[in-house]
Amino acid sequence: MGSYSPILFDSYLTVVVLLLIIGVSFGVNEEAQLSYDHYKFTCPRVETIVQREMLSIFLTDPTAPAAFLRLFFHDCQVQGCDASILLDGNDSTNKLSEMVSSRNFGIRNRETIGLIKSKLEFECPGKVSCADIIALAARESVSLSGPRIQIPLGRRDSTTYSSQQADADLPPQGITVDELIHIFDSKGMNLEESVAILGAHTLGVGHCQNIGSRLYDPQPGDQMDQKFEAFLRKICPGRIPLTNLCFAPNDGTPAIFDNQYYRDVLKGRGLFGIDSNISRDPRTAPIVRQFAVDQNHFFGVFSSAFVKLSSTNVLTNGEGQVRRQCNRINVDER
Repeated sequence: MGSYSPILFDSYLTVVVLLLIIGVSFGVNEEAQLSYDHYKFTCPRVETIVQREMLSIFLTDPTAPAAFLRLFFHDCQVQGCDASILLDGNDSTNKLSEMVSSRNFGIRNRETIGLIKSKLEFECPGKVSCADIIALAARESVSLSGPRIQIPLGRRDSTTYSSQQADADLPPQGITVDELIHIFDSKGMNLEESVAILGAHTLGVGHCQNIGSRLYDPQPGDQMDQKFEAFLRKICPGRIPLTNLCFAPNDGTPAIFDNQYYRDVLKGRGLFGIDSNISRDPRTAPIVRQFAVDQNHFFGVFSSAFVKLSSTNVLTNGEGQVRRQCNRINVDER
């Protein structure tokens, strides 16, 4: 073996250190393409404006937080968080919007995102994406009664949409624990985060259309508290509801973001089949029990999962566009 030069070795270490600094500074993964100060110079009041508009909405509609949170999840599950769910269909090409998918039944407040966008266009034209507005609206919906989550920004808006992809990517009513883990593992979440993200069910209601089959065609092993089941059957008296206005609360405190969902699940009072399954599966049951007794821990894990979901497969830099109107593509930038 030849002798080594201390000078060359020191130079090598210097190069390695520089490479590590570069990697830390600029990031080596997709999340690092977003940043927490993305609008520092281009639209510094963006978060203040969204927060102000959302508070006004919450004061007049107590169901809005759940609606915005669901809108966020359904947008991010299809193509990533790119506001594709807001795009209208194109009659000239017979291209159907994502809202045509039955999996998007009950989605509300798409137009409200557009109204918030118009306020931001007045403040800083062409700077803030509709995708970032959806993410910020969901963040505000959680922070109203739950954790305040800091999220990176800089998402761009999609120029594509597909009702077929919505059908394929949005979770089905009868999703299993294995499917749940697979879906959120693809978003970079660990097992604990996958169970935490289901905690979004602590807000809002479930429509009878989505629980009818569970009530009247139960699967083996699906356990439900008998009194709770009787309560649901009164609210949803048939497998196919007569009206879309039939719904049941997701948990005992449907207007508050808390850990009541997990406490109800352990008592057999989960609204959906997956709720029952995570309380009994040996991989997820211990996590459910921990979240049920430690709300702060649930808040911390949910916040981590929220950031991961909002940052995976996003469009950044020169990808996509910043739409001037959230429901239509900027045709001059295609």
